[in-house]
Amino acid sequence: MHIIAISINHRTADVALREKVAFKADAIRESHLDLFETKSILENVILSTCNRTEVYAVADQIHTGRYYIQRFLARKFGLEVDEIKEMSEVFVGDEAVEHIFRVTAGLDSIVLGETQILGQMRDAFFIAQEEGTTGTIFNHLFKQAITFAKRAHHETDIADNAVSVSYAAVELAKKVFGNLKSKHAVIVGAGEMSELSLLNLLGAGIDNITVVNRTKERAQQLAEKHQIQYADLSNLNELLVNADIVISSTSAQNYVITQEMMNNVLDQRRHEPMVLIDIAVPRDIDPAIESDMNVFSYDIDDLKGLVDANLRERQAAADQIAEQIPAEINEHNDWVNMLGVVPVIRALREKAMHIQQDTMDSIDRKLPDLSERERKVISKHTKSIINQMLKDPIKQAKELSNDKNSSEKLELFQNIFDIEAESEYKKSLAKKERKLSARHILGFE
Repeated sequence: MHIIAISINHRTADVALREKVAFKADAIRESHLDLFETKSILENVILSTCNRTEVYAVADQIHTGRYYIQRFLARKFGLEVDEIKEMSEVFVGDEAVEHIFRVTAGLDSIVLGETQILGQMRDAFFIAQEEGTTGTIFNHLFKQAITFAKRAHHETDIADNAVSVSYAAVELAKKVFGNLKSKHAVIVGAGEMSELSLLNLLGAGIDNITVVNRTKERAQQLAEKHQIQYADLSNLNELLVNADIVISSTSAQNYVITQEMMNNVLDQRRHEPMVLIDIAVPRDIDPAIESDMNVFSYDIDDLKGLVDANLRERQAAADQIAEQIPAEINEHNDWVNMLGVVPVIRALREKAMHIQQDTMDSIDRKLPDLSERERKVISKHTKSIINQMLKDPIKQAKELSNDKNSSEKLELFQNIFDIEAESEYKKSLAKKERKLSARHILGFE
């Protein structure tokens, strides 16, 4: 069995292409089953977010498995297979396992270390489980990857530091005020950066937000979209008197908030702290407004300095997490290797216990007058003999799991003891056939 991951992400395709291959929420379950019914695919999980579409599969062969996944994606989105190949990355074996760990931990995201992908990966796995398209391999691997990502985020600072300008602006406000829920924020401007700042303020728990803009209609549209207040730019002076946080991002060529304006505002305030954050280029807030014990003023360079420092910290944490992934891959491979040994050991034990039971039946026939206690003593001792005899063969079988020729040696092992073990591969095929047969009987195909 081979693990394959096919990824269409921000490195391989621009947003216009990624939009073409995004699964709709109401079609994702059907798509799981559609892929599962495909030849060579034994297990599968589909992840679809705004920044990536990924298919993970356990296949009986690498080349056919890869081709059928690419053909599946092409068919789903009305594209040619070659188009899918051009916009995707393909990972096989250990590289596929590593990719799953990196994606789940946020090491492959546009925003390094973001935690949203962990929940998205968990949801994708749960959907696949519910639809019955995962089995022994993926049930173990995805639980391991999710557990690893949770531990990595808990043990490092990878998600603790702001790495976007708009997020950094809100983080600076938190450093001044601590809890922001009771604060009043004013956003000057109604463009993309203003909306991102607005979303971060809402995420911080602030619901008292007013957006102002030179074009009042745009301020109104943004306000109604996020259910906040809006005002005309002419009301800015009045709003500043009661504002705790001001984030400005306009395209104005002159200062929107001047030193003279702030002098008038401060005369009306009761020495309450105030944070001014200018994320516009050219600047909206007069740099002559100096920070003092009540006014904290930051511009885009201050924010970029914070973001750059935080990115370095995140990268250091990401490197630390990445160093742990090889050990996780080894652990997974050890577990997979044991899958080939476990059925052999089980078959050996079952054969031995059948022999013991046949022996006890023979003893019962030849010595029918044995007491219950005598029978239990004999049974206990015959089992003990079997367990002692099996101890070394079982130990040898376990050691074969990491042998480069394990398949051939396990086959020889089975021939020596005249046993036949059902492999996980055969079980996966049988499981898939049962599911497809059930769907056919129920009229789903």
